[in-house]
Amino acid sequence: MSKVRIIILFGGRSAEHEVSLLSARNVFVALDRDRFEPVLIGIDKQGRWRPEAEQTLLDATGDPRTLSLKAVGHALEVPVYPDSGGAMATARALLRHDDVVFPVLHGTYGEDGTVQGLLELADIAYVGPGTLGSAIGLDKDVAKRLLAQAGILVVPWRLVTAHAFARDRAGALAQAAELGFPVFAKPCNAGSSVGVSKVTSPAELEPALRAALAFDSKVLVEAGINAREIECAVLGNDEPQASIPAEIIVHHKDGFYSYDAKYVDADGADGKIPADISPELTARVRKLAVDTFRCLELAGMARVDFFLDRKSSALYVNEVNTIPGFTAISMYPKMWEASGVSQKELISRLIDLAIERRTERRKLKTQM
Repeated sequence: MSKVRIIILFGGRSAEHEVSLLSARNVFVALDRDRFEPVLIGIDKQGRWRPEAEQTLLDATGDPRTLSLKAVGHALEVPVYPDSGGAMATARALLRHDDVVFPVLHGTYGEDGTVQGLLELADIAYVGPGTLGSAIGLDKDVAKRLLAQAGILVVPWRLVTAHAFARDRAGALAQAAELGFPVFAKPCNAGSSVGVSKVTSPAELEPALRAALAFDSKVLVEAGINAREIECAVLGNDEPQASIPAEIIVHHKDGFYSYDAKYVDADGADGKIPADISPELTARVRKLAVDTFRCLELAGMARVDFFLDRKSSALYVNEVNTIPGFTAISMYPKMWEASGVSQKELISRLIDLAIERRTERRKLKTQM
């Protein structure tokens, strides 16, 4: 039986470009070579798709700030539609009809539904949620509104847009300050704690908003909660399953799970699996992770992050990650390993789920 080509797509036009290389390395290493043939495509910071050498990923270790792509070929034509024979109508046949794309693209122009929409148009299978779920998952404001409407507890927040901030700076600051202090200011459409600031006083609020607005036109200002950080991994399509939960314990000087705490400071944080919580709370976390997954129209995979209030024991959904990290320290694969699913099996199951969704999609009528 011929092997399925897996297009590992990484890099991208995002502030998380370098983290993507760390994740892609582990996907590449864990891929079952008896079933799959890897093809490496890097997207540079200008958005050009280029073939990458295996050594690019094998060298992707350590501080992400030191990493970069090393394109080994000319820029590729990006596919936009399937031709009558099912192969891609591109000058260099970048993708084939039965390829599967594994988008290891964190943040904008990769995790936000843009690449997913492109692949939908091309009728190509891909790992992770579809266009809608990806867009919802990355936009923290929209996700919170949908979760709140479904009766799922979320942290109180205010939204500050670039337009509102430019038109009435004082009013925008006053609205954000209604939550009291501390608060966290973060770009709505970003991950890996890029552009996130902890704000402990009114004087720190404006610089924090400006820092977040550098990465997105919408900023989420969230109430600071004295909470434990609990995470849970979800895997599946129509019948999603939740892993054993984990807890993130932060030691970094920033005082929260910042970019540096995650990727730069080797002692910035620890992940404890399983989380030290009761069986009853574990069951609640797992159920709520699946409920969140379904509410936000997700598929394939997601990591659901929670805040567990230290005083009230209230359990808040913080956010979801629809292309969770696969770096050496990332909790999504580690939680599944603790649940009895190896990284090799996890990658294979994600690819099988992508093929399953393509098969179901191809059964749908597109003409009367």
